[in-house]
Formats: sequence, structure tokens, C-alpha cells
Amino acid sequence: MSETFDIIVAGGGVAGLTAAALFGSNGYSVLCVDPTAPVTERDVDGTDLRSTAFLQPSVHILERAGVWQALTAQSTPLEVMRIVDADAETGEVQTSRDFEASDISEMPFGWNLPNWLIRRELVARLEALGNVDFRTGISVSRHLARSTEARVWLSDGTSVQADLLIAADGRNSIIREGAGIGVKTRRYGQKALAFAVTHPIPHFNVSTEIHRSGGPFTLVPLPDHDGKPSSAIVWMEDSTEAQSLMALETEAFEAKMSERSCHLFGPLSLASRRSIWPIISQTADRFAARRVALIAEAAHVVPPIGAQGLNMSLADLDTLLQLSQKHPLGSEEMLTAYDRRRRLDVKARVAGIDLLNRTSQGAHPWLRQLRRQGIGLIHDTVPIRKGLMHLGLGIR
Repeated sequence: MSETFDIIVAGGGVAGLTAAALFGSNGYSVLCVDPTAPVTERDVDGTDLRSTAFLQPSVHILERAGVWQALTAQSTPLEVMRIVDADAETGEVQTSRDFEASDISEMPFGWNLPNWLIRRELVARLEALGNVDFRTGISVSRHLARSTEARVWLSDGTSVQADLLIAADGRNSIIREGAGIGVKTRRYGQKALAFAVTHPIPHFNVSTEIHRSGGPFTLVPLPDHDGKPSSAIVWMEDSTEAQSLMALETEAFEAKMSERSCHLFGPLSLASRRSIWPIISQTADRFAARRVALIAEAAHVVPPIGAQGLNMSLADLDTLLQLSQKHPLGSEEMLTAYDRRRRLDVKARVAGIDLLNRTSQGAHPWLRQLRRQGIGLIHDTVPIRKGLMHLGLGIR
């Protein structure tokens, strides 16, 4: 006889683990499966070297998931977002504007943590929850949605059933494909490099996004590493250039990244391995099907700009939890409302991030000039500045 749960979560990335912790902490029985065990150490093979800035609205979701207290002590607050536009050839700074959290709130914009550490604390939370079963080395092979339940067949040959199946299985989601949901994908010819660095000049809790060409070069504050100021970097470049950078020896790579950073923090030194991945935007045609909810990259993928990606995923979960308390779990009413509420917000954010990325990627002098003027206009016009900061945080 099949095991029965309230919810099955397919995918054990940060979004899937958070889904299991959130619903488990709110009394639901949850099964979460993933084909690979999460890597929860910094300097081992397979570590996710990216970081995540949890914006203000995400904190209450992590609190409800029972994990924020463990995370906050290890996080770095983001007090200021600095946007820098530099000359593509010389690296000379043309425009720099600071967007300060104190303009709109007594709290920081968000709190930054490395992804491997987030996974570690989420796994610890799942282990503490008696109503959550987290199984690694197992994936969803297929599912069958019925009016009363979702039947799920697992890669170990067993089957389980639940009121709701949450697809957190990534941009190539098997659940989404099995539900017959298509996607719209846009490719930018870019790749992103992710790594951590140390630098002699402190970051003072300022997140710095530098635009030249190829895409933004973003330094996000981390706690000190080996007694030195440290930042997580996401460096977006045209694919060919990114591959060439990835192939450089450490000394040559450090020289390149220090030059790309306009030397704002002094010489940068690698403090981790490098990773690389392609940049796309992708949106599912629908975010729900019978007994199925798509979240995170199964529903939407965006370039890593403005800390939107995982925060959009947590907004997915917040909406699902709210609706589960108004409608029967996994019901048509619940999932129709979820699709309607999330798809509208996500489409608007994807369009905005797409515009920002194309503007940053552009190399034409007139486009660079337009970008510089736009940064100044947005910052110097107080109602626009505050309105966009609220919008970026997801505060209404």
C-alpha cells in the first residue's frame, strides 16, 4: 500500500528544502525527495558557491519555516545598494549612486548568506521535524493527478500519494513536463561566474553592482573570511568571454576581476572555487495543474539581478501557504488562485529584469549614456527612487 502524505516536494534545492520546512512547520506531513544529497560544506566538490540575499518580505517566510533564527546570526545585512556605471574601455567610473535602506525602512534591504550554509540550516530544520521525511538519492519518475490526490512514482520503485505535489525540480522540471505545461525561454548569450573573494577595502555592508558591458559585476557582502573583508561575486559576461575567464589560472583571473571591479575594493583575491552557469529567463505557461503547483525555477528563471530569483520563489511558497489555509489543500480552487496571483507578479518582474539585463549587456555608446542618465534620474527623483525600492523588495 502506498504511503500517504499531505504534500510531496520534488526537489531538494534551497526552494524545495524551504517548502518542506515551511509546510512541515505549519503542521502538514511532507515528503521531500531529491536525486542528490545537498552539499552543506563550503570547500568541497559540488558546493553551491553563490549567495542569496533574503529581502525583507522573505524573512517572515523563513521565520514560519523555523529556520530564520539559525540563519540571521550568520548573515550579513545589506544596508546600501550601490549602482556604478563605468567606461567599458578604461574602467573609469562615470556614475555612482547609493540606494539606502534607511530611505524606506528601519531595516536593511536584506541579509546575505552563502547558499551552502542556507542548505545546512534547512537540512538541520528538516531533521528536527518529525512530520517531514527527506529522502536523497531518489527522484520523481512520473505522477498521475486525480481529482482526490496525486499519485507519484519514485525512482526507487515505490509509489506515494498526497493532496498536493510541489514541483521544485528546477528549470528542466519533470513534473512540469508530465503536467503538459510549456515554457517560454529567452537566451542572452551570457554566462555567470560565481565565487567568493577577499579584499583589503571593507564593504561596509554595501552591495555594489558595476555596469560596463557584457552584464553586471556584482559584489555582495559576506562575513569576513580568514580575517579579511569578503564578498560573494556574480560576474555576468558574454558566453565566450566567460568561458575564457573560467579557464584562466588564479593569478591571471584575479588580475582580470580586480580590473573589472574598477579597483573599488583594492586587489581582489579568490577565496573559493569558481563556478559557471548559463543565463536565461524562462516562464512557465501556467504555474499549476491538477494537484500540482510549480515553484521556483520550475515556474520561473531570471538572470541574477536585483536579488529577485530565490525571493520570488519564497513568495511562491508564501502564497501557497496562505491559500492552503483558505481552500482544501491541492484543490482546484486553491491552485487556480495560486496560478492567477503568482503568474501576474512573476511576468512583471521577469520583464523588468530582462530590460535591466539587456541594458547592462549593451555595448553601444548611446546605450551606455542612456543607462548612466537613467541611473541618475531614478536615484535623484525621490518618489521614483522610493517607489522602485519598494517594488524591488516586493513591499506594497
